[in-house]
Amino acid sequence: MANNAFQAVTTIGFPEARIILSQCAIYLASSAKSNASYEAIKKAQKLVQDTGDLSVPLDLRNAPTKLMKELNYGKDYKYAHSYDNNFVKQEFLPDEIASTKLFEPGNNSRENTMRDFLKKRWLDKYDY
Repeated sequence: MANNAFQAVTTIGFPEARIILSQCAIYLASSAKSNASYEAIKKAQKLVQDTGDLSVPLDLRNAPTKLMKELNYGKDYKYAHSYDNNFVKQEFLPDEIASTKLFEPGNNSRENTMRDFLKKRWLDKYDY
């Protein structure tokens, strides 16, 4: 939104640009606020710091060579787009940190909708 407003202001110029700036400022000021993404990335960085460089699960690894295929790289990968709602229950984290919940939606209308969506997909896995 801010980048589009910047581009429009640059293109149109003043004094008309003041309307675009006003609309953008009001939209951003009145939109739902959350630090859930910030908290999630902090948790992820701390997890990496605490656990180190963990191996990518075999079923998520690409297998461009015969040897990698023989080692079962990608063998049990489930392509989400081949499943209902483009979703598949598959663990994407290494065994050492499997089922770790990093994202906790905030308490606002947008993120409550997101929480409901995640609960329908993951059921009880992450306790949404």
